[in-house]
Amino acid sequence: MPVEVALSPEVRGPLTVYPVEWARAFGVDAFVTDRFHGASDGPYESLNLGDHVGDNLEHVRENRRLVACAIGAERLVIVRQVHGARVLNVRDATPESEADALLNAGSDLALAILVADCVPILLVESTSSRFCLVHAGWRGLHAGIIAKALEHFHAPDVHAFLGPSISSAQYQVGPEVAIHFTGVANALALDEADRSRLDLRLVAASQLEAAGVEDERISIAAQVTDGGDTYFSDRAHRPCGRFGLVAKRVS
Repeated sequence: MPVEVALSPEVRGPLTVYPVEWARAFGVDAFVTDRFHGASDGPYESLNLGDHVGDNLEHVRENRRLVACAIGAERLVIVRQVHGARVLNVRDATPESEADALLNAGSDLALAILVADCVPILLVESTSSRFCLVHAGWRGLHAGIIAKALEHFHAPDVHAFLGPSISSAQYQVGPEVAIHFTGVANALALDEADRSRLDLRLVAASQLEAAGVEDERISIAAQVTDGGDTYFSDRAHRPCGRFGLVAKRVS
């Protein structure tokens, strides 16, 4: 069974971040941000990293600068996420690039993927310098983003982390979504009328295992985005900001 881990806060400058502790053993500094101690206000209060949600772009730039400093980088590599299955090498990425997974094969660049209920995933290969960040909502999971990302790895050597996302208790979907996941055991629970509750992280973990990642090498954050109090949640508040899963290779 995948291991549930409670993320512990760590102060870096003015920010509180939530490190993925096991990744340090493989030379990767990775953490999840929360929604506090940034420059944004209103519904984006305050550490919003998304520049596509209606927030003041100067505030977003300052927030990204703060997070980059927290991981020891000049800037974050962030691309346009489109709920697809494209994997992009970070060296080829531009702010206009469209992808839902960023692959790092040894560079010292800092990567970030942004979420507000979708599943942020970190993949680290224990036998190489490769790691990858994945943005996995239901569309990306259906499109096969996890399998596409794992094509760049030897799956049995991969350790995976699934960050805070919406819980099944708060994620109601219609039959047009549920039909894509009926084959995943325990991923769906019947709700009122024709609605269901979907467990995104269970789907993601099942896809990782199906692709060859050993279940004991999969960790799942105990924290969820429900309510949008600590992490932004699109289901709880619209409009809202985006928090990030951030990673950088370190010596």
